[in-house]
Amino acid sequence: MGAHPVDTDDKDRAGQAAAERAALVREIEASGAWARDPVWREAFAAVPRHLFVPYYYVAGPGGYERRWGEDPDPAARERWLRGAYEDVPLATRLRDGELVSSSSQPSLMAQMLAELRVRDGDRVLEIGAGTGYNAALLAHRLGDDGLVTTVDLEPEITESARRHLAAAGHHPVVVTADGTRGVPRRAPFDRIIATCALPSVPPAWPAQCVPGGRILLPIATGLVALTVRDAGHAEGPFLDTPAYFVPLRGGGSGPAAPVPRLEGVPARAREDESFRFLLALVRGRTDAREAYDLWERAGRPERERYGVTVSGERARAWLDDPQGPHSWPLPG
Repeated sequence: MGAHPVDTDDKDRAGQAAAERAALVREIEASGAWARDPVWREAFAAVPRHLFVPYYYVAGPGGYERRWGEDPDPAARERWLRGAYEDVPLATRLRDGELVSSSSQPSLMAQMLAELRVRDGDRVLEIGAGTGYNAALLAHRLGDDGLVTTVDLEPEITESARRHLAAAGHHPVVVTADGTRGVPRRAPFDRIIATCALPSVPPAWPAQCVPGGRILLPIATGLVALTVRDAGHAEGPFLDTPAYFVPLRGGGSGPAAPVPRLEGVPARAREDESFRFLLALVRGRTDAREAYDLWERAGRPERERYGVTVSGERARAWLDDPQGPHSWPLPG
């Protein structure tokens, strides 16, 4: 094996990467992220994250610092490798100083994958290819690359995801298209997972899922887990974890809702995570004071008391009961 220009050799890098990966696996395990489905431990132990982030950006006081696996400085390469296995999200693509793609926090990825409740033989669609790391974890878990489809609107993202996946020895189907439309030619799917934030549930997703299928996606600042009844209906609750993702780009993403005015809302509520989730969920459809009054009357509910129902082209969020008095239409 040829020597790296400055590193001792690639074998040393592989050994260090394996040690960093093992430490990350221990950290994720201690967090309880995959307690529901411990089979994911083996996938995270096997799939090398550093192959999916050959460079990334770290925010600092002077802007973003680029860390690169081929940096001529050995100390800089070591920082890159250590950072690749930290349990943090990594900014992987910037445009005009704005984040457009990232590699999610591994422990959050682990929790999402466990909550997806994948079974042997399931066909899985991932919305948002990102670096390809999540698709590689799915392919490893399922033991069949052909069961995994990942889609992204940006050709640059899908091209780099293919390269990273191939470097890790995986070849799932990578599609360049608008993820809000799903991937009809690969349907039906047993599971759909989105790794980008959406304002609502695209109707194409339940339509491309088998009855009893599961859809997991970020809405507002939470994760909702839907069970598909049929092509036009799905319903399910939010998980209890906060989740912040880069917004989906595509035909169904829609314009951003206006930021709500917070007049009349006490300062302590403005900073409360559970109230801010409600504000994000009803954004533009209920004013902040009304949302605050409801939040107080309902006992300051956490995320898991909310849910989403999809019926045909429409979706709505609700508190406590899909048929109860507190529900709000989602955009779309």
